[in-house]
This record gives sequence, structure tokens and C-alpha cells, in this order.
Amino acid sequence: MSGSATDGERSQGPGEGTRAVRAGLPEPVKYEPTLPGPVFAAHFHLPGEPTGPYTYGRDENPTWTHLEHAIGELEAPGRDDVETLAFASGMAAISSVLFSQLRAGDTVVLPDDGYQVLPLVRAQLEAYGIEVRTAPTGGDAQLDVLDGAKLLWIESPSNPGLDVCDIRRLVEAAHARGALVAVDNTLATPLGQRPLELGADFSVASGTKQLTGHGDVLLGYVTGRAGTPMTAVRRWRKIVGAIPGPMEAWLAHRSIATLQLRVERQNTTAMAVAEALRGRPEVSGLRYPGLPDDPSHKVASQQMRRYGCVISFTLSTRARAERFLDALRLVDDATSFGGVRSTAERRGRWGGDAVPEGFIRLSVGAEDPEDLVADVLRALEESAR
Repeated sequence: MSGSATDGERSQGPGEGTRAVRAGLPEPVKYEPTLPGPVFAAHFHLPGEPTGPYTYGRDENPTWTHLEHAIGELEAPGRDDVETLAFASGMAAISSVLFSQLRAGDTVVLPDDGYQVLPLVRAQLEAYGIEVRTAPTGGDAQLDVLDGAKLLWIESPSNPGLDVCDIRRLVEAAHARGALVAVDNTLATPLGQRPLELGADFSVASGTKQLTGHGDVLLGYVTGRAGTPMTAVRRWRKIVGAIPGPMEAWLAHRSIATLQLRVERQNTTAMAVAEALRGRPEVSGLRYPGLPDDPSHKVASQQMRRYGCVISFTLSTRARAERFLDALRLVDDATSFGGVRSTAERRGRWGGDAVPEGFIRLSVGAEDPEDLVADVLRALEESAR
């Protein structure tokens, strides 16, 4: 995949790089900054009837508005029937959809190989009297447990296993049964895939990761078609107060300007690293959707424009994995992913992920590809000693 905008996309508007650079900017005003600074306000001047857009800091903020418009332009370019809501974290965004749409007696379908906090979410949903069914992401297995569900939650590619499902197929099946569909788009970003174009009702993501890309902001968002479901999400944000700070929102908007540049570099380098790991005798279970022989490649190629910056693989033992991580010089041993500085970790140290003790999740940053490949291969050699 080239990662560039297709002819069809360009006929609908600017290319991805241009869109990212200009997304969410207000109309220019003489002597004012191109991107206004963060608005720090708990309340606003409000004489008379409260009919304006900004009344109280838990409800709305001009800095959020610019960011939400920017994300909406990336998730659903050219559409005016969608809205985006920013949250304090990815989990705040995920929780807002689940708990605003589901009631006692409802059924939700979750992936059983998704983000490691989902088991905690499951326990809370069940405590509220909501039935939770799970199935793996790969092979569209969630289809088998859809009957009677109110909401289907998809994570594709899954984290950390990088399985992919056919989102269009699952959406059509869910809608035929009267269920809403939410897609966790964190790993792909809107430059990798657009769930709403694939039919989903919600695109949900942690902006902490590649969207902002510098490891210095906690943020989440929900984008969906305007209407009753999104109104419920907005109401949930108001009730629980899961709002982003204006500084975080401003930093996120500033960072989106370089999203296309970062994504292009990181995805290209991730492919180089994945190819370098192919055939290495000490590496097993290598997964990257961009590899032609990856189990997810065919489906991913039908719905993704880029394959992401995350690679996963397994080394023989926990000790070998830890020696590998210690030997890396250009890769930080840290959790999270999507940043301009490469990170890696042994996922088994957290618990909650059904992975081998030697399982590594590697997030490829913006370093020179040849430097990063050399560092990874050297660390593999050193870890054998």
C-alpha cells in the first residue's frame, strides 16, 4: 500500500497530508494565531438566557471544539452528519460508549483478545446486569455470538495480537440483528482505516497513541453519526466529567498536523523491521498485517490503507525476551505504542493478555529504518548469549 490518497479521495477534497495539517483550524482572523492557544476556563460570561455554545467548562470548551472538528475531518472527511467528542483518555472514550448504550438485561459482544483492560470492563458490565459474550477477533468469530446483542465491540487490528476481522461483514450482520457497532480504531488511526466508512456506528480510539504520537498526552475520542446514540455519549461525558484538559486538547491538535508524516514513516519502517524478523530462527509467531504471509493480510488489505506501526513476536523464554529488551539501544522498554520514539515490552509482565511469557510488542517510531533494523537484529544476537 502506498499510503497516499487515492484518486477517489482526492476528488472529494485535499490529500491526507493537507487535511491533517489544516484539520480543525478556525477561519483566519487578522493578527490572530493560526491555531488559537488553549482556553483555560471553568466558566464563561453568560448574561441572560444560556443560549450560546459555551456555558460551563465541563460541557464545552473552544479548544475541544477545534480538536473535535480536526478528528472528525480525518475520521469522516467531507461528511457533515458526524460529530466527535474528546475525552480524558482512551478508556474514558471506550467506557462512554459502552455505558451510555447498554442497560441491565442488554447483551454486548466484546473481543476476547482485545485491550487488556476489557476484562475489567466486562466485570463492571456484568455487575450492572449486562450479559457479556466474547469471541476472538480473527476469523470473524464474533459473528457466532451476535444473536440478541445490543452492541458489538470490534478491535481491529487487535492489541496486542494484531488479528484483523472483516469489519464490513460484521457490521452488516450486526445491523441486520438490530445491534450497534463500535470499532476501536486506536492501532490503525483514521489514516489507516475509517470505521464509519465501513458502516460502523462509532469509531473510538485512544488519542494517547499514534494520533498524537509524542507520548506526552492522555486523550480519547468517539466519532459517530449525529443522532440519539451520540447524544447519549455526550450526556455520559457530562455526567461523569471525563473531559480532557484544554492544554492536552491543544497539544493533541498541534500534533495532528504531523500525523501523516509520522504515520507514513512509522508504517514504512515497521514493514522493514517485520521483514528483517522473518525467517529469524529465534523468532516465532511474528505478526504484522502488512506482511503478505500474515494470516490477516488479505482482510487487512481490503479495508486498511496502512497497516500500523506495531509488530508482535515471541522469543523462546521470558529470560530471552528480557535480555533482548535490555540489549536494545534505540528502543525504550515502555508500555503504550505509536510514539515517534520506538518502544517495546514483554506484554506478559502485566497479566491480562493471553500471550506467552516471551511475547514482545514492538512499536516502531520515526528513527531511520536502517538504524532501527540494525538495533533490533543486534539485540537479538546479544540476547542469545
